[in-house]
Amino acid sequence: MLKAAGLSLALALIATTGAYAKDDDDAKVPAKVEATLPTLGCKGYEGLKKEEQGIYEIDDAKCAMGTVDIKLDKDYAVILISRY
Repeated sequence: MLKAAGLSLALALIATTGAYAKDDDDAKVPAKVEATLPTLGCKGYEGLKKEEQGIYEIDDAKCAMGTVDIKLDKDYAVILISRY
């Protein structure tokens, strides 16, 4: 019984550590997006959403070409720009 309790505690610690690591990465996303925008001639945006499979959607980015929506891959490379 003691071994089972120790194993449960170890698994709980591993799961908690993984959750904190993910939160740290998620906290860095807006800063990485802010660093990407000037390379596209943009200065700001209205919203940011994380979509499935690590794709980020930037809503209403204020760019030289007008207001656009931008999709970035997990490495913050542009995969789509939609102008409206």
